[in-house]
Amino acid sequence: MSNRTPNRFRRRAIAVTALLGFCALGTGCVHRRMTVESNPAGALVVVDGEEVGLTPVSLDFTYYGTRDVTLIKDGYQTKTVAAKLRTPWYQVPPLDFISDNFLPYQVTNRHRFRVDLQPRHPADANHDDLLNRGNSFRTRALVSD
Repeated sequence: MSNRTPNRFRRRAIAVTALLGFCALGTGCVHRRMTVESNPAGALVVVDGEEVGLTPVSLDFTYYGTRDVTLIKDGYQTKTVAAKLRTPWYQVPPLDFISDNFLPYQVTNRHRFRVDLQPRHPADANHDDLLNRGNSFRTRALVSD
């Protein structure tokens, strides 16, 4: 063995240690955030079956893909949309490993969705009232049997 082998090993160990130290010092990562807005504001937002708040509302997410976003507001028709969270180029494997671990700053990937709600027509309200009354009568009939 030559005398150069320990030096080469030592240099590699120092380089790896420096790289790991650099990573541990809070290097950047990708922060993923989606915002849901509605017209009019103040609609309840349900994302994939979980209530997240009233519009405008922002929430963090981990995975890209399609989310079912439902907006509910009194006096307006409930609306469900498929919100597509597209993967940016720097989050495609194997580049995502570098952007998540080795960037010297934080990247925020923002997705914004705006949904226009339609007012509920009076005929719709009468239809809902009729269904509610019918269900009430059915319940009373089942209880009295």
